[in-house]
Amino acid sequence: MIRPRQALRLIYINAILIRHGLDEIILTTPLLRPVRFLLYLLPWNWVRRTRAPRAIRLRRALEDLGPIFVKFGQIISTRRDLLPDDIADELANLQDQVPPFPGAQARAIIERALHSPVEDLFVEFDETPLASASIAQVHSARLKDGREVVVKVVRPGIEAVIRRDVSLLYLVADLAERYWREGRRLHPRQIVAEYEITILDELDLMREAASASQLRRNFQDSALLQVPEVYWDFTRPNVMVMERVSGIPISDIDALRDHGIDLRVLAEHGVEIFFTQVMRHNFFHADMHPGNIFVARGDPNNPCYVAVDFGIMGSLTPEDQRYLAENFIAFFNRDYHRVAELHVLSEWVPADTRINEFESAIRSVCEPIFERPLKDISFGQLLLRLFQTARRFHMEVQPQLILLQKTLLNIEGLGRQLYPDLDLWQTAKPFLERWMREQLGPRAVVRELKTHAPRWGEILPALPGLAYEVLRQARSGKLRVEIAPAELDKIRREMRRSNQRTVLGVVGAGLIVAAVVLLAVQEGGAARLSSVPLLTWVLGGLGTYMVVAALPWDSD
Repeated sequence: MIRPRQALRLIYINAILIRHGLDEIILTTPLLRPVRFLLYLLPWNWVRRTRAPRAIRLRRALEDLGPIFVKFGQIISTRRDLLPDDIADELANLQDQVPPFPGAQARAIIERALHSPVEDLFVEFDETPLASASIAQVHSARLKDGREVVVKVVRPGIEAVIRRDVSLLYLVADLAERYWREGRRLHPRQIVAEYEITILDELDLMREAASASQLRRNFQDSALLQVPEVYWDFTRPNVMVMERVSGIPISDIDALRDHGIDLRVLAEHGVEIFFTQVMRHNFFHADMHPGNIFVARGDPNNPCYVAVDFGIMGSLTPEDQRYLAENFIAFFNRDYHRVAELHVLSEWVPADTRINEFESAIRSVCEPIFERPLKDISFGQLLLRLFQTARRFHMEVQPQLILLQKTLLNIEGLGRQLYPDLDLWQTAKPFLERWMREQLGPRAVVRELKTHAPRWGEILPALPGLAYEVLRQARSGKLRVEIAPAELDKIRREMRRSNQRTVLGVVGAGLIVAAVVLLAVQEGGAARLSSVPLLTWVLGGLGTYMVVAALPWDSD
């Protein structure tokens, strides 16, 4: 059941959308489409006026709605199978920058978490933050032994804000799944659930510290990536102290050139780091935007990356790893039949998909691209075209691959910015082929035997007895398969309530539209929310309540 604060927040969101000229979004949603004609009754649509492009208006609205919506916009900007190109490009420009909270407040949080005055913990502590984001901000400090460190402090009260706004995202996802034709295929609730897990994990700095330690251990014998050390004695769920690292920002191309960095090698190292994390370690940094990546001022001919901010990490199941690697190699070899087969085997498309038709569709997308020089091929654009093609074959969104896709696009973008002639395909192909040989060769067989031997030792002695018992029951007619009726009962209950929810939802939608119209005709419009009469709030709140109440909230 929706709470009053959520209802007010929904009305506020609608007001922000109106302020930025996005009223067409409100009235063209599937739920409100029957009353779409009201769009032409709104006063500001009576006169033709120049508006910014819709993508810019949407970005500005998300920035006004707050950091949680900004981060969500950043994530969905990588879902080019869901968004038009103009919106995806503009949302990629969203910046996770918010004003810092007072340094004295950060000092108090540190002292409560570590149970000591800051003066007893550090020789120096700068209350002016080095950086401030939606979840936390970072301060510089020096330990008693002279080591330079950074102190990351979680923003006070942010968890309540996150949970409030995520609950609203779930509301929108529920509406999409129920009233949008594509909703069931795209799994918006699963996308929001993945986002919720990701952003709530960022609140736990113990988890981030553990991720940083794991990544550091994975690359401790490598000259490709440097990861700062975590100081566990000074780390708590809302405070983390790490080694302070320095380097040239990856986006400062002029500084990299001035330092003599070999940009081609640097770009190729980025690709190698990505595939090493994903395919070999199965643990990858999933927030590799330019603000989190630096280049060490060491050997310019063999440059080393420096990573910071480990709040978003990703991993894949062994099955997803295998299918991805095989897909990549099949693409490299232009084996479109194998690509189509893999999509069916992995259940990314329905089992009844006709392989030959799917193969033909994939070929029509890939062949024109492959006819160009490999260095001119954008992997991101190829993924986009493939997703758009797969939609015709009812390909279901794989939420577990969202972070991987986001990271791959970031890596490609960084690589081409550093070295425009980067050949991502040729750089990645030898690595993937070597990984496949390791997974399918004799060493892989021996490794699997060693891994599963203890379990087989426990199961094998019991197998003859179990097989005998099953066969005995089958011969005597006592072997039965029972299906619990719980799911059937749930369907019956839902069918009885469906008509009631439909009526309730339509009436609630009408009340929301009435509230929006009343809000629009008030002097000052959405810019003066404090002057909105009580009737508007009542209609909007009641309508929102009825729409949400019409959703299938039952958990049984």
